[in-house]
Amino acid sequence: MGPLSVDLRRRVVAAVREEGMSCRAAARRFGVSFASAIRWVAALRERGSFAPLTMGGDQRSGRVEAHADYLMRLHRREPDLTLNEICGRLERTRGEKVSPSMIWRFFERHDITFKKSRRTPANRTARTCLSGDGDGSTVSSTSIR
Repeated sequence: MGPLSVDLRRRVVAAVREEGMSCRAAARRFGVSFASAIRWVAALRERGSFAPLTMGGDQRSGRVEAHADYLMRLHRREPDLTLNEICGRLERTRGEKVSPSMIWRFFERHDITFKKSRRTPANRTARTCLSGDGDGSTVSSTSIR
């Protein structure tokens, strides 16, 4: 559910400011929550508008983007660093504490991936077959009746 209409907000705020109603009385009259009426009147007083603020979206990327030059240089110099190591470096050198997911989203926005290159050996070097046949299956060829 999105924000309530500006028209409804206007009527609630007008009832409070022009008719002298309390926020709770205006909320009852227009069928909105007490908290909403109180917030709308406070928003008008504090920021000059009772219009709804934008919903959702990234609120914290600016913190990481402020260090974009450092992060890009760090990635170019040491491309094999893990996200946790990058977080630690950013905190030590720039004093900015961020989570690995914030760093991941930063690199995703800048189209930088952490894919293994072809020259990197596979993770698993152990055999996958217990029987030694080499076909990779783990099913025994002996049937039980």
